Amino acid sequence: MKVLLFNGSPHAKGCTYTALCEVKKGIEEMGVEAEIFHVKEAAGCLGCGVCSETGQCVKNDCVNDALKLLEDADGFVFGSPVHYAGASGDITGFMDRLFYSGGSKLAFKPGAAVVSCRRGGATAAFDQLNKYFTINNMPVVSAQYWNMVHGNTPEEVMQDEEGMQNMRTLGRNMAWLIKCIEAGKSEGIDRPELEKKVRTNFIR
Repeated sequence: MKVLLFNGSPHAKGCTYTALCEVKKGIEEMGVEAEIFHVKEAAGCLGCGVCSETGQCVKNDCVNDALKLLEDADGFVFGSPVHYAGASGDITGFMDRLFYSGGSKLAFKPGAAVVSCRRGGATAAFDQLNKYFTINNMPVVSAQYWNMVHGNTPEEVMQDEEGMQNMRTLGRNMAWLIKCIEAGKSEGIDRPELEKKVRTNFIR
């Protein structure tokens, strides 16, 4: 069993990474493997639709690298700093393209969002990231409070004791849910069958 954690900050070892490391610690405490993947310079989606035929994005960057890892992962955590009360441009472009091209490999696997901010805008960014899971048949993993940390430097983030505790709790909850899903499979409990999608246009 394995969880992929995506660091959507332009800083490889900054505040978001510090938060994700604490989530990783909670996951590994429960005997589940965890790996942090740094999202680097992920441009936005072109809306060309090529990935629906090829399973890959026409832009050959970190999105295609991540697509190769989805099949073997059992859960996902997406982390982002807060930029203007929203998620970073990198993680937004990355998730738009990852979910569009690889949504079937993410579906029915637990997902969680983590945000890092100096002071404000965290709940808006957190809400933005969670919407990806709820449009893609993914159980959303929670903790004892909203998944956010506060601080302007990694050292300040580590002083946010409540935030760091919440990160560890999130990691343990993620590992627990993955184990529950795996146990259900051994009892013959499989995911529900999907109906053919119905699309209703409001302008006819």
